[in-house]
Amino acid sequence: MKIDPLEAGTRRSQIVQRLTEYIVGGSFPVGSRLTEVELSRQLGVSRAPLREAIRELVDTGLLVSIPYRGLFVRDFTIEDLDELYSLRTALEQLAFRRCWDKRTAAACSDLQNRNAKLKRAVEKGASPVRTIELELRLHDWAYELAGHKLLQEAWDRLKPNLQFYFTLHQKAHQRGGPLIDAHEKYVNYACGTDLDAMLRHLEQHMQQGYERVAKFIAKGNEDLVKRANLSR
Repeated sequence: MKIDPLEAGTRRSQIVQRLTEYIVGGSFPVGSRLTEVELSRQLGVSRAPLREAIRELVDTGLLVSIPYRGLFVRDFTIEDLDELYSLRTALEQLAFRRCWDKRTAAACSDLQNRNAKLKRAVEKGASPVRTIELELRLHDWAYELAGHKLLQEAWDRLKPNLQFYFTLHQKAHQRGGPLIDAHEKYVNYACGTDLDAMLRHLEQHMQQGYERVAKFIAKGNEDLVKRANLSR
């Protein structure tokens, strides 16, 4: 595939963002091998900031560096899915416990606006990368309101893996984004009066589509094994 070059003077963060877009958007297939030389050439950047960006993406788990073999786009196993679901649920439940008494009318209006923006993007057929960005922005709300530094850092570190998961979720459901009303109950509970109901809803919300994504991952892994056997 052809990669659009970045503007001169780009920073490491810009390289991280561009590569993340290609990974979560599916332009770099799961398990594909990447090389610094080719990435540097196509992005139009020097090797030093590219290496820094690669190290960050390896740290967040989107890329895997295997000694003597090279750099690869990560795959996603059922075990990865289980860990992501359980950790994401625990983090968001903690965020709501911490932010519950800090909610204001203005804060709830902000959350509703984020949901409205996501819905408009879905209606207009925005790119999968854009809808993922807006969906994560909606979920940012509780963490921002919680005002818990370590919790926010844990969430920020988890987000690249969630971007990757959301891509799989969209492919498994054969659509370019969430259902338009997917977060209506979430927003209503978040701005409601029953914390326990919100926490229960989070369990249900996080499990939506789990089985289909798990089957999609299992099938993808089977296909990879078949292709590997055929190439021998």
